[in-house]
Amino acid sequence: MATAKKTKKKTKRSVVEGRLYIQVTFNNTLITVTDMVGNCIASSSSGALGFRGAKKATPFASQVTSSTALKKAIDHGLQYVHVFVKGPGLGRESAIRAAITVGLTIRSITDVTPLPHNGCRPKKKRHG
Repeated sequence: MATAKKTKKKTKRSVVEGRLYIQVTFNNTLITVTDMVGNCIASSSSGALGFRGAKKATPFASQVTSSTALKKAIDHGLQYVHVFVKGPGLGRESAIRAAITVGLTIRSITDVTPLPHNGCRPKKKRHG
């Protein structure tokens, strides 16, 4: 006799305030929306949305990526967001603007780009 498995119904978390992590490199844009503890609610990348090659690093790609991730997060009840931007890419401002156009209230914007204190050790001098 086969017994039927009981599956638990997935409940959507209701999150009012969260964090928006924007990582913009020269090659790609990664967007992650988390709650205040750090549990991921929604994420997206420009490569996952179909942008290929050099188009992944454009401001338009980061705007579309940000808006798709934030629309998923708004379905969970997100209203307020703290923004953390990392990286030297072109789409930093456009990703933040997409958060405003979607309808979220931005509480703070923080740049968390890592800066080297002294950098790598330089090459030794050439002889001759």
